[in-house]
Amino acid sequence: MIKKITTFCLGLGMVLTSQAQQAERFSVATLNIDGLPKKILIVNSNPNGPGGPGTVRIGNYFMKRGYDMLFMQEDFSYHGELAAVLEEGYGLDAWSGTVGIDIPGKKIDFLHLQNLQFDCDGLMGAWKHGITMNGGVRKAWTDGFGKFSHNNDLFVTKGYRRYEATLASGTKVVVYNLHMDAELDEDTEEGKAGPDRAARLNQWKQLLQDIMANLDNRPIIVLGDFNTIYQRDKVKEEIIDVINDSGKATVKDVWVELKNKGVYPAYEEDNRVRDDKLSQITGESLDKILYINPSGADKILRAAAYDRDTLQYKYEGKPLGDHYPVVATFEVVSAKDSGTSAVTNINSVKGDEGTTEYYNINGQRMDNPASGLYIERNGGNAHKRVGK
Repeated sequence: MIKKITTFCLGLGMVLTSQAQQAERFSVATLNIDGLPKKILIVNSNPNGPGGPGTVRIGNYFMKRGYDMLFMQEDFSYHGELAAVLEEGYGLDAWSGTVGIDIPGKKIDFLHLQNLQFDCDGLMGAWKHGITMNGGVRKAWTDGFGKFSHNNDLFVTKGYRRYEATLASGTKVVVYNLHMDAELDEDTEEGKAGPDRAARLNQWKQLLQDIMANLDNRPIIVLGDFNTIYQRDKVKEEIIDVINDSGKATVKDVWVELKNKGVYPAYEEDNRVRDDKLSQITGESLDKILYINPSGADKILRAAAYDRDTLQYKYEGKPLGDHYPVVATFEVVSAKDSGTSAVTNINSVKGDEGTTEYYNINGQRMDNPASGLYIERNGGNAHKRVGK
């Protein structure tokens, strides 16, 4: 009998090990590379930025880390230095240009500087050879704030890019890379950041509209420099809940899921809430990675790891730029074998006693009762699974 049990356990272990080996994994990283020019004419525009030599170090950092896909922001004045390093291991997106008054073919109307805007978004994607990337559809934000003040967001055409990635295995994933409106610390401390936050929330809503309009059966990753912390931006209520309540898809923030016990920091009405430096290092970051699994998808994503690299992203003890890389590792799993069901989301069931809600196998609410599990609310927090 013991021999049979041992043989069974060994066989089961081999099956589980085989399944683990077959799980498809890939990594994505997002980083604001701080690529504004150090000086424009005699004006010190970004004196503490990495410049050309620092950008080469950033490229070398990426090559050493070997992330499968990289998505960057503020790739403006030192793209040549970055590309020269990355081209050996990665395919690169089209560069949109730089900022400055000495750009070939760019004439500055000094009499109407209020109309000046550089047609560059600073967004850049890179992917390992073997990954196919189509699209790079570029969209500018329809709302923004601040040109000669309030962080000067309107001097460039900030926005997002939407990519269609095919991994070496054939798995298809949609990726959004973005850079949202920023706010100055002094504006925050003085309670004057309201216009920036209003513009940023409108950018979130524009992003939401694009995501839902292009939603199909492919999983989606949304990453970049959001300039958002949940305490000061009403994203949970206006964006996250809207997607999750739609019945069409579910969305998660990888940091919230893996590092904050699944809890979104509560929004605060105090308009002076700022991202303190301690939080930037140990907690929530302005740079985020979210992922969306559409209802009815055959393959979905599962977050396996999250890292904000505050240790390796340095040179001579100092950070290479004013942001740290944020990295997530994803697993591609079959929706029907993902191990998730409505039971794991049972506390989200709403309604009066005796009502019935319908969920698919991924725990996403459905209108058609033939397509999922039946969850009945019996009052209070008591629920039961009554059908399939």
